[in-house]
Amino acid sequence: MIPESFIQELLARVDVVDVVGRYVQLRKGGANLLGLCPFHNEKSPSFTVSPTKQFYHCFGCGAHGSAITFLMEHTGASFPEAVRTLAASAGMTVPEENRSPRQQQETARRKAEESRHTQVLDAAQAHYLKQLRASPAAIRYLKQRGLTGEIAAHFGLGWSGTDRHGLSQVFPNYEDPTLVESGLVIESEDGRRYDRFRERIMFPIRNARGSLIGFGGRIIGKGEPKYLNSPETPLFSKGQELYGLWEARQAIRQEGQIIVVEGYMDVVGLAQQGIANAVATLGTATTPDHVKKLLRASDKVIFSFDGDGAGRRAAWRALQACLPVLRDDIAIRFLFLPTEHDPDSYVRELGAEAFRACLGEAVALSRFLLDELASRHNMDEAEGRASCLHEAKPLLATIPECALRVQIEREMAKLVQLTPEEMALVLAQQPAKPFGAPARPALAETGGAAAVPQDGGPPEAGYDFSGHDFHDIPAEDGEYADYGQFGAPTGEQASGWSAGGGQQGWKGKADWKGKGDWKGKSDWKGGKGNWKGRRDDIGGFEGRRTMPSLAKRLLGLLLAHPELVDSMGDQQLEVIDNGPHLGLVRDLIMLAQSSGARHVGALLEAAEPDSDLATVLKGLRADILSQEDLPDPQTEWDDALRRIEFDSAKVEMARLAAAGLASEEARKRYLELSSRMQVLKGAGIR
Repeated sequence: MIPESFIQELLARVDVVDVVGRYVQLRKGGANLLGLCPFHNEKSPSFTVSPTKQFYHCFGCGAHGSAITFLMEHTGASFPEAVRTLAASAGMTVPEENRSPRQQQETARRKAEESRHTQVLDAAQAHYLKQLRASPAAIRYLKQRGLTGEIAAHFGLGWSGTDRHGLSQVFPNYEDPTLVESGLVIESEDGRRYDRFRERIMFPIRNARGSLIGFGGRIIGKGEPKYLNSPETPLFSKGQELYGLWEARQAIRQEGQIIVVEGYMDVVGLAQQGIANAVATLGTATTPDHVKKLLRASDKVIFSFDGDGAGRRAAWRALQACLPVLRDDIAIRFLFLPTEHDPDSYVRELGAEAFRACLGEAVALSRFLLDELASRHNMDEAEGRASCLHEAKPLLATIPECALRVQIEREMAKLVQLTPEEMALVLAQQPAKPFGAPARPALAETGGAAAVPQDGGPPEAGYDFSGHDFHDIPAEDGEYADYGQFGAPTGEQASGWSAGGGQQGWKGKADWKGKGDWKGKSDWKGGKGNWKGRRDDIGGFEGRRTMPSLAKRLLGLLLAHPELVDSMGDQQLEVIDNGPHLGLVRDLIMLAQSSGARHVGALLEAAEPDSDLATVLKGLRADILSQEDLPDPQTEWDDALRRIEFDSAKVEMARLAAAGLASEEARKRYLELSSRMQVLKGAGIR
């Protein structure tokens, strides 16, 4: 932590006029200096800098602050970075207080690591630029996409080359661990290394300060994936960065708005046609961090998506990320292009002016929100309007208190045929319970798993289990019964109930006798996957419990496509932790990451010989070898994680509702979960 006394001394030594004057042309205007505001587009100066009071202020957009604030807002520097920059210019050394020697060593280590990563990325970028100049095929591709050498140079486009070890020309020590850590090189399970990017146009990704933090690569021939990003590294997190933000910074100020598109080529293609204020998310849904970064760059944001179903789902996810940061002084709009076009193709075929005309017709966030909600319900009947309002309530609750929220609530009232007073009353009521909430809360607590009747009987009347997978509904004594896509058989249905294609008799507690004469009680204790009653010869497990289908799907997906492990982050591991009995999945991820093994055989060697994970790998090995390649394994993986998160949220909401939402904390948590479920529904999860 930087002492406050040092901050005040620093501000007393530096002159805000000198700091601002490095970036803004100032002229004398009475006691103050005047200039064009760097934070919004203006033709007559309303930006003033006061030498006596040592602050700047814009009467047009309200920007205001000290020399430190100016560096943070204008250059994208963090507070400590801005302080250190000013301190260096003033010949001062920044002290650190309340930091132990160990903390100081860790800070120094992290800075040294970041510096090494930056150096290898810069060296790789120089190599990619050189490769592009020597590749007629890559140059021809860029020309076919309508790009000139000037725009390619502006964005620093390069070419990876076709050599699997092309970067060995740049880094004599190709075994340097930093090459793997920075995402430039992949190390296979047998220890051999090769370049991550091959036969791809390279798009350098820079942070808000212009520093190189990663790459995106677009393949020019046939192959998958079409686009490939650097993995998560100490410098790069795709959920926080926007491609082209550094290159577009000046155009954003001039245009007074920022356009958000979905791909690298959209950004570059628009810039080629003179629309240089576009940025792109890096192959991921818009996150709240993205939105905050966008609003720091401009108070007017236009999301431009394809007009097909995928584009509208992406727009809906972006809208939900925007709701918590809405203010009265910002404008967020949505543009949907014809289904046959993306921004790049549209501007190349119809020209920049046609695209600008489309921008003028972009739909306001409030209109998109209301229209999208209305499209999901039958607004001609009372039930449909009530259902629409039920879906809208948690979304409205995420909007901060402001005039815009009042306006949206009044528009929603008109939509569902309520007066403003009736609408306010409905919104003030206890949050709506999920449809089919239990008539009485006599449900057993099962440690985060789905709740079932305490007597182990059928689900209570009135409780709607629609949307649940039922693979993970707990049976008695904390066991888990795999019922497939159906609920547990009850009453007369139990006799002759068919599971897995064979006739098996259901005889009370944990006594499953059927084909193969499997008998006895299965003892599975969750957590890390403590399975008992194993049968190593068949790679299965004795007793009633079989491998959960979702867990088996995830394990199989990881084994068939080990590259998924390389991009695994803490957020994905957290989702897996929250899913019921997915401990073995996490164990596999941790084993692969710690050992470097990426093949079933290598993983078996790395696993403890008598561990549950080794037994599962034996059982899945044959399945993996016979499995067909998936067209997009990353999409499959992401879809599965969204399903886990959705089911976990639904179960927790049911438990909160059953308890009556008695506390403010419980109500707040219920709203958070409901909002998150809407985001997941927007991604196609039901």
